[in-house]
Amino acid sequence: MQRVTPFLWFDTQAEEAAKFYVTLVKNSKILGKVRSATGRRGGVFSVRFALDGHEYIAFNGGPHFQFTPAISLFVECEDQKEVDRLWNKILKHGGKASRCGWISDKYGVSWQIIPKKFNDLTADENPKKVAAVMQAMMGMIKFDVKALQKAYDAA
Repeated sequence: MQRVTPFLWFDTQAEEAAKFYVTLVKNSKILGKVRSATGRRGGVFSVRFALDGHEYIAFNGGPHFQFTPAISLFVECEDQKEVDRLWNKILKHGGKASRCGWISDKYGVSWQIIPKKFNDLTADENPKKVAAVMQAMMGMIKFDVKALQKAYDAA
């Protein structure tokens, strides 16, 4: 059983957000809902869901708090195709692109959409190669695996 569960505070969009999130990541599903006794808060009090086997709780708590990029959901993608799919789906549904693989969804939750290749390249023992990859990444909005590999190979 998972002992620590991230708890996401929404105004009234907890159920809508959870339903969207489970479409983004494989092996994801809604696990359960607690209905609001008053009928307010978007119809539900909270929604428990899993993204690739990791549980979360989305809560309708009202407009008192907002999300910031200080907390983000980090998704390590297998390849450029997966990066593109996630990035484009979040953008298409009201997201806002940032830099270096960061994007916020329409609810204000920040995501890091990172290709596994980036982590592999920056784990290299050669500091010049790692620096070249990092420099290439700093100029990106969405990660470009081919450009990262090109920077690595040129160093």
